[in-house]
Formats: sequence, structure tokens, C-alpha cells
Amino acid sequence: MVQYAVNEVDKVEILTLQDNYIEITAGDNSEIITRAGAVKNGIVSQSILAEHGFSALVKTTTGERTRILLFDFGFSEDGAAYNAKVLGTDMTKVEAAALSHGHSDHTGGIAKLGALIGKKDVPIAIHPGAFKSPRYLKITDELKIYFPQLTKNTLEQAGFSIVETKAPYPLLDGDILFLGEIPRRTDFEKGMPAAHFEENGEEKRDLIEDDTSVVMNLKGKGLVVLSGCAHAGIVNTVRHAVDVTGIDKIHVVMGGFHLSGPAFEPIIGRTTDELKKFHPAYVIPVHCTGRKAIIHMEKEMPEQFLLNMSGTKLTFA
Repeated sequence: MVQYAVNEVDKVEILTLQDNYIEITAGDNSEIITRAGAVKNGIVSQSILAEHGFSALVKTTTGERTRILLFDFGFSEDGAAYNAKVLGTDMTKVEAAALSHGHSDHTGGIAKLGALIGKKDVPIAIHPGAFKSPRYLKITDELKIYFPQLTKNTLEQAGFSIVETKAPYPLLDGDILFLGEIPRRTDFEKGMPAAHFEENGEEKRDLIEDDTSVVMNLKGKGLVVLSGCAHAGIVNTVRHAVDVTGIDKIHVVMGGFHLSGPAFEPIIGRTTDELKKFHPAYVIPVHCTGRKAIIHMEKEMPEQFLLNMSGTKLTFA
């Protein structure tokens, strides 16, 4: 397998612009965790929006140099952009973007976030499968629930320059690696059984092969792996990150692990057990991981577990 160099960086900061959960009174700030606050100008007057979606800013720092990537866009048109404004985030510093996959809970805020960035030709790494349409959840033969179509025009109108790739792709001069298509190797991570699409009028199972993640290399600590939904399986994802970087030390596994609902709850235990084998310093399930899986992981990995929220900044240094 071809391996890709990922620069060692001194610090990785992940600011969540959108996640499914918010608890504005958590009061658990630390060296790692910085929560969004409710106070503005001495008055309790602001909050953060939580939705079933995910969007994050990833900042890498090496010496005096910082680079910023936008990863995913959240669900609604306004949610992630609203949070960016409340958090006082300067989106004009974003230099590149990456899309985890083409589902609407990760693409809804493209226009508004693009407008906040305010640039043209911002490179965005994306698997070509993200554009296939129509995509839908097949509940029964008669009931199909469709995803809004993601188009290249939508991204280009928002100021992004599309880099379609199935292979891993270095971003920000190698500070961040877009993992590309992730091989499905485990015997238990089988994807979404209801996901389908049409091709030339023929219905096919949607393997969501566009699902991917980004990875950073924290100096002396190991890989920081960030997924959107991990439809390829979070264990498959981390294994692929190890394979393509040649780095087997894992510092952080963060992202949506897609373990919510009856189709996925049976593999919560196995997924957790396999994640333990990577010996990560931190495990941070977000978005579509689901309440039962999050509770289980906190119980099984109490020293490694961190609770994420909309508006939270996590700093690894």
C-alpha cells in the first residue's frame, strides 16, 4: 500500500461548529476542553445551536505557523454559520476544506459557511461518490426517504474548488491527510442496510463509499483521526489511517461512529472492544454515534472518554 507522509504538528485544535448536543452549563473547561459560553458583555444572552449534523474547524500549529481546514458543513442552511458567528470565529482564515460524505447532515450549510469564508477557489477534497443521485433510505418497497442532491455547482457557487479523489490526498501542505476511500475489512461493520441509490434506472445498495475522514499527526503523541459518520466503520477507518500513514500510535479517535438505532446497536460492544485495542489517549464520539453507544464507551473507557458538544474547542498539544 502506498503511504503518505503527514507532517508532525505541535498542536491540533478541533472547534465543533455543529454537533447534536449542547449543555451550556457544563462547567468542565480544562487544558483540553473549552466550552462555548452563554455570557456576552456580562449578560446571559447567547447560546449555541445543536442539530443532527456535524461541522468542525481543524487548526494545526507548528511553531508560529497555523493552518485551518473546514471539515463538513452541518445540517441546516444556517446552523453552523450561526454558531461560527456566536463563537467569534474568523472564517476568512480557512484555507481548505474536506467533506466526509455527501449526506445532507454534512452538506446543508455549504452556502452560508462559504459566504463567511468569503474567498474563491478554496480547495475541497471530496470522494466522487458524494455526487451520486438519487440517494435514499429504503424503508419498504413503497416508502423511500430521499437525501437532497449534492451538486458540484453548489460547492463552486460557494467558493470551493473541487478536488475529487478516491485516494488519500494531502491538504495544507501535508498538515492534514484526507483519507479517501476506506477499505471495508472488519466482519461486523456492514454499513447502512437501508441506504440505496439509483444508477441508470437500476436500484442498488448504497455502500456510501464516499465516506471518509481526515487525519493529523501530533508530534510525539500519534494520529488524530476525525470522522464525519464513519459509514465505512470507525474501526476500518482507524486501521486505514494507520496503513496509509505508517503510524500505528493513536492519540485521538473523534467523530460520528454511526451506532445509533436498532440496525447498529448490536455492534456497539464489538466496536468499543476493537477501539480499545488501538490504545487511544482519547475517544470522542459525536453526532450519529447515538446515546446508547456514547454511554457504553464512557463506561468502558472512562479515562479516554471526552464528551463533545456544539461550540466546544478541543486542544491536543
